[in-house]
Amino acid sequence: MKRNLKVPAVLWLSGASITMLLLAGMSAGKPFHATKNWSAGLADSAGIVLVKNSNGPTLGYSSNSGIKVLTVDGLAFKDLNKNGKLDKYEDWRLPANERAKDLASKLSIDQIAGLMLYSAHQAIPAMSGGPFGAGTYSGKKFNEGGIDPALVTDQQKDFLLKDNLRHVLITSVKSPEVAARWNNNVQALVEGAGFGIPANNSSDPRHSTNTGVEYTAGAGGAISQWPDQLGLAATFDPAVVQQFGNIAAQEYRALGIATALSPQIDLGSEPRWARINGTFGEDPQLDADMARAYVDGFQTSTGSAEIKDGWGYNSVNAMMKHWPGGGPEEGGRDAHFAYGKFAVYPGNNFDEHLVSFIDGALKLSGPTKMVSAVMPYYTISYNRDKQGNAGNSYSKYLITDLLRNKYGFDGVVCTDWMVTADEGKTPDIFAGKSWGMETATVAERHYKILMAGVDQFGGNNDARPVIEAYNMGVKEHGEAFMRARFEQSAVRLLTNIFRVGLFENPYLEVEHTKTTVGKPEFMTAGYNAQLKSIVMLKNQGNVLPLQKGKTIYLPKKYTPSIKGFFGPPSKEHWDDAVQADLISKYFTVTDDPAKADYAIVFVSSPSGGAGYDADDKAKGANGYVPITLQYGSYTAAEAREHSIAAGDPVEPGVTNRSYKGKAITAANYNDLKTIEETKTAMKGKPVIVAITLSKPAILAEFEKDANAIVASFGVQNQAILDILTGVAEPSGLLPFQMPANMQTVELQDEDIPHDMTCYTDAAGHTYDFGFGMNWQGVIQDARTEKYVNIVAKPVISIKGNTATIANPKAGIIVFYTTDGTTPSFVDANKYSKPFKVNKGTTIKAIAKKYGVDNSSLVEVNAGG
Repeated sequence: MKRNLKVPAVLWLSGASITMLLLAGMSAGKPFHATKNWSAGLADSAGIVLVKNSNGPTLGYSSNSGIKVLTVDGLAFKDLNKNGKLDKYEDWRLPANERAKDLASKLSIDQIAGLMLYSAHQAIPAMSGGPFGAGTYSGKKFNEGGIDPALVTDQQKDFLLKDNLRHVLITSVKSPEVAARWNNNVQALVEGAGFGIPANNSSDPRHSTNTGVEYTAGAGGAISQWPDQLGLAATFDPAVVQQFGNIAAQEYRALGIATALSPQIDLGSEPRWARINGTFGEDPQLDADMARAYVDGFQTSTGSAEIKDGWGYNSVNAMMKHWPGGGPEEGGRDAHFAYGKFAVYPGNNFDEHLVSFIDGALKLSGPTKMVSAVMPYYTISYNRDKQGNAGNSYSKYLITDLLRNKYGFDGVVCTDWMVTADEGKTPDIFAGKSWGMETATVAERHYKILMAGVDQFGGNNDARPVIEAYNMGVKEHGEAFMRARFEQSAVRLLTNIFRVGLFENPYLEVEHTKTTVGKPEFMTAGYNAQLKSIVMLKNQGNVLPLQKGKTIYLPKKYTPSIKGFFGPPSKEHWDDAVQADLISKYFTVTDDPAKADYAIVFVSSPSGGAGYDADDKAKGANGYVPITLQYGSYTAAEAREHSIAAGDPVEPGVTNRSYKGKAITAANYNDLKTIEETKTAMKGKPVIVAITLSKPAILAEFEKDANAIVASFGVQNQAILDILTGVAEPSGLLPFQMPANMQTVELQDEDIPHDMTCYTDAAGHTYDFGFGMNWQGVIQDARTEKYVNIVAKPVISIKGNTATIANPKAGIIVFYTTDGTTPSFVDANKYSKPFKVNKGTTIKAIAKKYGVDNSSLVEVNAGG
């Protein structure tokens, strides 16, 4: 007769030997099942065992971790907490959220505090020194030799085991193989600890190109190479972005990465901002479509890789950033430093900065429905939160009231890195970024962030301040309240780990990693995207495409001395613009312009500074200087008399960050000199300029000296040469406006896109958002129809001394000014009826549709 036994079937698997002890059924009231619908392989050289369920997932575990496998209903489950029974969180048949709730309820406060940590940057192998990724191996540095690069460092063991950290940010890796073996070592380490929670490794974007590496269809690489995110935007094709996401996700998972700290979907409305190169440009609708495609590509698994609702073993959790948009930095200064801590909204255009989030990444087309994680930016979104000005992660209004309650996001919110750490002694030191909370303690900052609704602390390996914050909450709200608050975050964090299958099998097959990362078809897709991203701006006399085999003059490329985040400035240097073995496959190169048929000049965007200069401060000024988008000397005569925002404990007395009247010259001014000198040397023969854009630039300085101009966004030199020689036809479109001059840059509002006067070249072509050329001329296709002038420009008519502004479409509001300023979206600037103007008055108008987009700027001078 059948007997119902309370002791589950337990399977001990160790190394190459497999001993099975079938005691009985699974738990109280569950009958014994003799059928075993799974099989286990032998442990590999690293001790990893794979257990294959006939009607379920393949489990992976380390024979060194001490865990066992349970047989329940004939199926195999990992006994992660080693209690001899199947807990809900171990049951892969249950929904991820239910499993997460069960596990969260079991965890101690210390363990939940560990989940809330996100590690500082980790290099594989660890760096032997420096601020990022340094570590030791049993006290030895890697450069001392004799150390396996895939080993877990002393520091990693500490934060994984002592601080219960499970979210690790990976930077450089020696090779895909090393990354896979390191992942397996980490997973084996944490599998045997506590409840066996696997590591959720993550990465910042890592698919940028190596310009000097030649592409060939048959060659694999360390990882596929794609244009910068601005370049993806320049394709104006969300399908390309979704393809990137799908491929990148497969490569990430093969490297052991299950969370992407991307996409960066800040609206690039401020052209001087250093991080605009990581955005999808300045248009909210293009940004939203690209964001949606990116996240769908990263998060969606299909076929046998799918677990449920699109999530699965090829899925990578995407973390959209930076809520609610870090684009409108005052003066273009960046919030990694105290001098750039304020995002400002002089145009009253906060709503458009949310579009890419709420209509893009939070409203997916794919089955995962919504991005899984969010990162706020460092900035203080100035005067957005009525409770006071502090960094976005500290704002309950931005995190709970808006993001969670109004827009329905219940996933993970993770701070940007080091927002709870102390700032540096001067505004230009790269240190903590606790903007608005600079005088609070580290624990108080953690508590403020927790109460704002944030789940996780970026760049913090230490659980102690999180536990201190918990104790603060217990004192204020009671233990039950704080336990529930911690569990709420734990459920969100654990759900993201469950639904990508890490609890079942976090281990990698090294050979699979080696054949997946950078596989030839992935490299081909990335290269094709590079080609599609290149924008041809000028082609006077159809000088392009160039004939292969011709003789060219190729000046060397200048790299200026630039001060980075750390240490002394780099040394300036001149290098070959293109490696000799690559350029020789296209042209014969000469050092004598007289012998050349053409000249090709490779330059970069003007390196216009960071907006702060310690030397200016040392001279008794406030330290604030202009950021320029031109090469030549620029004096900020049109800058604000008084900055919108100011104030930081490390610069007492500085209440105005204005730089009006100060001058700056781009660090790479030599790029302009090279173009001018080449034009003179070529004596009328064609000069082609290939400019790498990291932000908008003022081309008025050299457009007349170039017969053709092509712009690129982080592509291989080979892709540029393939465009120049007609191997591929240019098809990219500008993802932002190119300003006519620095005056229009100063007059534009940081928070409004499309609000500059754009440069018009000698052929009458205006370098506005969406402009680009192919061999036939200016591109006008389905992409421009969809994205360019979504909101039609207003039409200004002047009869006598009366001005009328027309925009007939419903739901459109027109804003205008007559004092030379850019129209802000405020009632005082609303157009309602015709108005009187004097001769010589400049009328500027922008049409806006709330929550959607705004038109380009229209500027008319009354009376000529």
